[in-house]
Amino acid sequence: MKVLAFDEARFGLINWHRKRYCPKGFRPPYIVRRTYKWTYLYAALEPTTGESFCLYLPGMDSGCLQSFLEGLSEAYPENHLLLVLDGAPSHRSEEIVCPDNVDFLGLPAYSPELDPVERWFQEFRRELSNKAFETVELLQEALDQALRPYWEDLSRLQRLTGFSWWVEAINSL
Repeated sequence: MKVLAFDEARFGLINWHRKRYCPKGFRPPYIVRRTYKWTYLYAALEPTTGESFCLYLPGMDSGCLQSFLEGLSEAYPENHLLLVLDGAPSHRSEEIVCPDNVDFLGLPAYSPELDPVERWFQEFRRELSNKAFETVELLQEALDQALRPYWEDLSRLQRLTGFSWWVEAINSL
């Protein structure tokens, strides 16, 4: 059995701003876009090994979650998957038909700090802050660049998301 942390995050053309340093008396230049287009990155990861499975989907609804679950099930056909997820409305939808090899385990309400995927998303937001993108495709390419180091070096993702309490719980199974 594989125990995977799961979540989704919205990334859009409206960017985040972080502190920038500039000479005294000057304002740091910020590029601001006011275009409301975005993509959703769905991610499941195994913090103990650093393995991950990600998909870009157009929304955060039960249909997109269903597509993600089917893709995840096909990626791990010989494993039983326990997906640890939060209580978002799309995660609790009655419309979702869980694949045979996938089960859900819900996190307590209002506890995003317990989800290792949230820590990974913080890194992406830090990486993409103070940058503007013309299209969603360019944004996805930038996200791919941010994802690549974690796919090439699984120990990097393991160090980032392998909370000690999570690893101890999985090892005790």
